[in-house]
Amino acid sequence: MKDLTGGKAVVEALRAEDVDCVFGLIGSATMEVFDALYDANDVRFVGVRDERTGTHMADGYARVSGKAGVILAGQNGPGATNLATGLAQAAAAYSPVVSIAGALSSAHIYRDAFQEVDQQALFKPVTKKTWTVTQTARVPEMIREGFRTALSPRQGPVQINVPRDILSDSASFGDFGEPKSYRNMSAPLGDADLVSAAAQLLASAHRPLIIVGGGIKQTRGYREALALAEALGAPIATSPGHGDALPCDHPLYAGQVGPRGNVVASRLAREADVILALGTRLGFNTTFYSYDNINREARIIQVEIEPTAIGRFFPVDIGIWGDARKVARQITSDLGGLKRNAAAEGWTTQFKLDRKGLLEERDRSTDADAGAPIQPDTLFRALRRVLPRNSIVTMDAGTLCLQATDKLNYFETPALLTPLDFGLVGFSFACGLGAKAAAPERPVVSLMGDGGFGMTSSELSTAVSCGLNTVTIVMNNHCWGAEKAYQRDFFGERYIGADVLNPPYDKLAELYGARGFRVERPDQIDAVVTSALECGKPAVVDIQMDPNALYSFRRDSFKHRAGK
Repeated sequence: MKDLTGGKAVVEALRAEDVDCVFGLIGSATMEVFDALYDANDVRFVGVRDERTGTHMADGYARVSGKAGVILAGQNGPGATNLATGLAQAAAAYSPVVSIAGALSSAHIYRDAFQEVDQQALFKPVTKKTWTVTQTARVPEMIREGFRTALSPRQGPVQINVPRDILSDSASFGDFGEPKSYRNMSAPLGDADLVSAAAQLLASAHRPLIIVGGGIKQTRGYREALALAEALGAPIATSPGHGDALPCDHPLYAGQVGPRGNVVASRLAREADVILALGTRLGFNTTFYSYDNINREARIIQVEIEPTAIGRFFPVDIGIWGDARKVARQITSDLGGLKRNAAAEGWTTQFKLDRKGLLEERDRSTDADAGAPIQPDTLFRALRRVLPRNSIVTMDAGTLCLQATDKLNYFETPALLTPLDFGLVGFSFACGLGAKAAAPERPVVSLMGDGGFGMTSSELSTAVSCGLNTVTIVMNNHCWGAEKAYQRDFFGERYIGADVLNPPYDKLAELYGARGFRVERPDQIDAVVTSALECGKPAVVDIQMDPNALYSFRRDSFKHRAGK
């Protein structure tokens, strides 16, 4: 037994969880924790400029490392409230973020004290669970419970509030334990009879399609998913935002389906007679909850680790509760003794021809000349040429970035981190810094619009001071592009609040000590992006996009405005 302050107990509990990186912003409410981190040489502290962006960093770290990402808000009240947006994003993405915030001293609760806010109530809607520690002696217990909850399927963020007096008081602590002693280390197999029925249904299909999602991506189950596709001889697509769940150069890879996907994969989903939804909810971004994006007559097999997700949006013929990676292996094994429908071969052959045509069309240059305004597809084509195979790409919300989701190449999982489920502008740059902290050996490229980068550009300070050498590509069209497109197409060009006055972001980067680059012509992109990747510093590439290259993505939301 040894006596420790609550602040030191927090750090010892984090070390017991094998935490090697903490993102945070110092504040007086948690000074005891930060003082203990000073002595923890095995834990890297990344000091951020805003708690929201720090949470995005922890989110990116979690998605790339497969571990929980940790964010420490030093101040109760406003320091804690700043976490809420980042935690809501992590919750929508099922990302295991452990958020720790200082809280009001216990004696001051309900007295309208300085910086008082009900943090327990605040975080409840945007986390899997929220705790407020009530005794110093229980600090390790609450930290353990937080990690266990965040990392249990389906994963997600948690919030731990620690009052000032709990951190400053002392208690006696014994062994902090190892995670394996109190955490489930297994995942369920699928029911054998249901797996057998799924294999038979897939083998009999004329037009089989596999759609994989986060359940394959998070478990790094691409080998099992591809082995299943090969055994079945069927195309395999992904849900939007998970185009990196599989290597994109596999001959059966179809890309992302649905309104945010590509025309070939989306057509497969509308025409398939049997669909295996492998670790995907078939949710909003995949289907818009509409049979416009999935064949109404298709027989659906759904495999999910979260039982309440099965059949939630579309009725299923076979619902299998289990780990997507393991169930894929089970179905592949059962397919071994079954004869596949000969008609499926023609379906797959036609898919391969269609996919080849799509890729050739994407790589066909349509730029009039080197001085033409830079179009989104011009940039995406250049990035396909110059980005290394092991690159990680992070994206922001907004239509310029959303157009890129299916148009870049992803070879090594994880390679695509997006805010699609929450649609958060201002996510990509900070997320990329967290991804780089988790995988310093991999190039990290963050795509952002000019508006989103303006929200978060202060984190250039974090990038430079912590040596997080990412490349941020600012697709600068000097406006809030999605909204301006809607004002153009549905509101008679009555523009208000749409145009943005930006500084030269390349110069801003230089002022922070990063490298800045500017691109004004299509023929500059390859060389400039390559230089940014090789410069050895955090880099910002300010690309002047065609301001008229606006796209109304959610046209369905404005049907009532058509013709006005």
